Amino acid sequence: MKKLIIGVFSALLLTTGGCDTDALHNLNINPQAPNTIDMNFLMTSAQLGTASGGSRGDNRFIDWRTNMGVCAHAIQQLANTGGGIASGDKYIDNFEANAAPWDFLYNDVLQNLAEIIRQTGKGGFEEGRRVNMRQAARILRAYNFQRLTDYYGNIPYDEAIKGVSDGLFFPKYTPQSSIYADLLKEVSEATTALSTSAPDEGFAAADLFYGGDITKWKKFGNSLLLRMAMRVSNVDAAKANQYATQAIAGGLMTQVSDMARIKMATGPSQWTNQNGISRAFLAGDGGQPSPLSATLVNWLKAKNDPRLMIYSGGIGGKDKVAANQKGLPNGLDATTLQTFLGKAGTNPMEEFSIVNPKLLDIDDDYVFMNYSEVELLWAEAAERKIGGATDAAGHYAKGVKAALQQWSNFDASLSVSNASADNYVTANPYKGLESIGEQMWASKFMNWWEAWADWRRTGFPKLVPVNYPNNITNGTIPRKLRVPTGEVASNGANFNAGGSLPNELTTRVWWDGGK
Repeated sequence: MKKLIIGVFSALLLTTGGCDTDALHNLNINPQAPNTIDMNFLMTSAQLGTASGGSRGDNRFIDWRTNMGVCAHAIQQLANTGGGIASGDKYIDNFEANAAPWDFLYNDVLQNLAEIIRQTGKGGFEEGRRVNMRQAARILRAYNFQRLTDYYGNIPYDEAIKGVSDGLFFPKYTPQSSIYADLLKEVSEATTALSTSAPDEGFAAADLFYGGDITKWKKFGNSLLLRMAMRVSNVDAAKANQYATQAIAGGLMTQVSDMARIKMATGPSQWTNQNGISRAFLAGDGGQPSPLSATLVNWLKAKNDPRLMIYSGGIGGKDKVAANQKGLPNGLDATTLQTFLGKAGTNPMEEFSIVNPKLLDIDDDYVFMNYSEVELLWAEAAERKIGGATDAAGHYAKGVKAALQQWSNFDASLSVSNASADNYVTANPYKGLESIGEQMWASKFMNWWEAWADWRRTGFPKLVPVNYPNNITNGTIPRKLRVPTGEVASNGANFNAGGSLPNELTTRVWWDGGK
């Protein structure tokens, strides 16, 4: 019988060697124990978990604490005066924001993906079958491990998710340079191995990203490969060039509809099927205050950017005249806000532009990667002569246009016409790396963890940090999350031997110039 490890609820199926009668021998077999598991269920669960953090009871948790609370505020697209969860606005510590990605991804999503890969590999009960599901699981595993290592730096990787299977309950840490080398290899191999001629074997029904469309999966795999290649381009030029070349040659996303996303739903479970970002913002659910940052609003206004009234739902949700929009400066609290406005009793949700409610329906798509990002990465590769890419200005124009037009899937009223998009590109032409970095930042509204990674790597846009009293970064924008205290306490020897030290918000990860 085969060994099954299912999420955090692991079961080890054992056989016994004996020479007694069949009846006596069968006493050692649990007739209720499964000897197979539905791979389709695991794949769907892993995809939903990638959007929500897993099935551990709160799909808002990672987005609320980390994506929004740290990243959106650190890169100055949202601002807060202290209500809700927003440690990134003040450069202070929040143990839940630090721990959320670690706890949810390791203990749920990555467990399910590991099981798919294990059981479709050598010795698994699905060995030789489900070719495309296996490769998609490898790509999705790499996507989630990239998230983790970008958050924390050096993490358990080589020995991760092997507690029950191999007895590695206290895994060693792998350097981020080695993690990225393997992630690039995995995405490269898996994308190449995807096959349009392989049997479906239930993949289309299980696949919430593309409904089993292997052509689109290949585009996503190559686009993710380009993202990873450019992420390491400042510290490993050879690998960046090798894998960017392969990604471009293999075929990238070519249109907005190629985006990697899940169409969320109102039910049956609010904790699994609904959009966690939306729930975190909604009054009566998460209730996180949602003022837009002055940095973002002023940038959009200066460029006469049509995304201003896509991202903004109006001042206090009422005044929707573009020229009147006003963002909240980062780093204020209730007291300093009154000083800033010159009046008492102020409510930032009434005084400033808030996130557009049309982006916050509970069944809105959860987007993992947009076509606009691919074109902007391609433009950067061309500008820096990486991967044989050419025509930086052309790819920049395509990327910016796509970034303006990618919001109609949230609401038809958020559509930007071809003429308006073309006029915007003409008015905001290509001017090198800074223009690419700024447009990448603006394009990743709601995908804030990736925008934070882009900013750390490129330095664009040129953000002015805050210096809130008693902040723990000496007035510098955070560069990583702290490894959770529970992990340090339980796996301290391995953390001290190989973790990203010091374990502070100011420590730089490898691709950001650290170790």
